Amino acid sequence: MKTRVLFLFLTAMAISGLSKAQQSYVQTGTNDTIKVATTNLNGEILPWIVLNEVRIVATRTFKSKEDFDNYRRLRYNVLKVLPYARFAGQRYRQLERDLAVTSNKRKQKALVKGCEKEVKDLFNSKIKDLSISQGEVLIKLIDRETGNSSYELVQDLKGNVSAFVFQSVARIFGHDLKNKYDPEQERDIENIVRSAGYYNY
Repeated sequence: MKTRVLFLFLTAMAISGLSKAQQSYVQTGTNDTIKVATTNLNGEILPWIVLNEVRIVATRTFKSKEDFDNYRRLRYNVLKVLPYARFAGQRYRQLERDLAVTSNKRKQKALVKGCEKEVKDLFNSKIKDLSISQGEVLIKLIDRETGNSSYELVQDLKGNVSAFVFQSVARIFGHDLKNKYDPEQERDIENIVRSAGYYNY
């Protein structure tokens, strides 16, 4: 009899403990939910969130090892000069904004000289060590970044004579500063830049 009473007592305790555990599990705290936007669709409330863009890209195949090596070399060159092109684009846009807010010719000249000094410092410390092919990619990326060819940039900042001199020197090395960046013609460069997570300004 005592054993039976003890068994019933323990069973009742276990059931009451289980019910308490269930109650505490069912109760929600203040930070237990994620707030999301909702839409009412035909009387049904549907939650939704905005996701980042997902780009699905097929795995590229190459006809030969030589094509693959050329692509790897181009990718290396693009990723090496991309920060310089982005710096040039940002600095040029800053200069345009600064020139737009002042009509004083002396201040405008000082702003242009300051921009030129920054670019020259970058050139002397980093860009002068680039290879010819990297320089060619840089010219294309600067056009992509600013919307102006390198010739037009020099012409805007330094005048027609300087632009002509720079163009003449570039011609000696087989480059044309007047070339415009065309994403269709430069598909490989465009894909490399986009795969690096950078699109357009």
